[in-house]
Amino acid sequence: MGETVESRAVELDIRGKKRIFDVDDPVLPDWVDDHALESGEFPYKKKLNEEDYLEQLEKLQVELVKVQFWLQATGKRVMALFEGRDAAGKGGAISASSAHMNPRLARVVALAKPTEREQGQWYFQRYVAQFPTAGEFVLFDRSWYNRAGVEPVMGFCTPQQYEGFLKQAPQLEKIIAHEGIFFFKFYLDIGREMQLKRFHDRRHDPLKVWKLSSMDIAALAKWGDYSEKRDRMLKETHTDFAPWTVIHANDKRRARLQLIRHMLNRMDYDGKDEAALGAIDKEIIGSGPGFLK
Repeated sequence: MGETVESRAVELDIRGKKRIFDVDDPVLPDWVDDHALESGEFPYKKKLNEEDYLEQLEKLQVELVKVQFWLQATGKRVMALFEGRDAAGKGGAISASSAHMNPRLARVVALAKPTEREQGQWYFQRYVAQFPTAGEFVLFDRSWYNRAGVEPVMGFCTPQQYEGFLKQAPQLEKIIAHEGIFFFKFYLDIGREMQLKRFHDRRHDPLKVWKLSSMDIAALAKWGDYSEKRDRMLKETHTDFAPWTVIHANDKRRARLQLIRHMLNRMDYDGKDEAALGAIDKEIIGSGPGFLK
């Protein structure tokens, strides 16, 4: 007798209808595929053309290389946090940003679950240890904001720890601002059907299947819980000195271009080519909780 494989099918409330979604079924349901791009009130009917995307991206990546030379010359520091739901495109955005930067001076930080020793430390301690030194550009693939979303939703922290975090995070970020670090906080927002489509794509792509975790499956039925925590996080930790930049990320191409543009626009680096930066798309990128739809 072979092992019984437990079904991962879940019942979801989608647009007022009960739907069954089974990530293991190789056929993506029409109700997902037909509405993925438009979900979450995404403003465009089509994804950005790949040729246009690659042309714009190359120009922006050239500018990011200039930023690195400038950081080395001045000793300035840059730190960017990438937050969002599972499958929002954080990793791809980080890859697009860092692809052509010197890896000795541009670090991606994606911390695993805390060790027993780290669990006994001040919550922010292991993240502070990863902050940039002079001339460095550090990109966090998730950050201390795990405690504002994943941890309280999945029961990995106490209510007291959650409330304490929301009070302490702005205090820490005020110190970061006073240190003179260029500090960016990105929240990549996607619609529900788009998340389901990306989970399904991961499950059935042998090169991406490692990205789909049991945590992702467990989170499928917790969309509303995550939305509630997201809204409170943005409301209580969006400040003048450390604002949240929200990006509608159903189209990964547009999202990546806009967030890179945002960073470049905020830095007065040597040799800056304003024409190469291109235009900010206010339909895709905005500031704080008020930009969510």
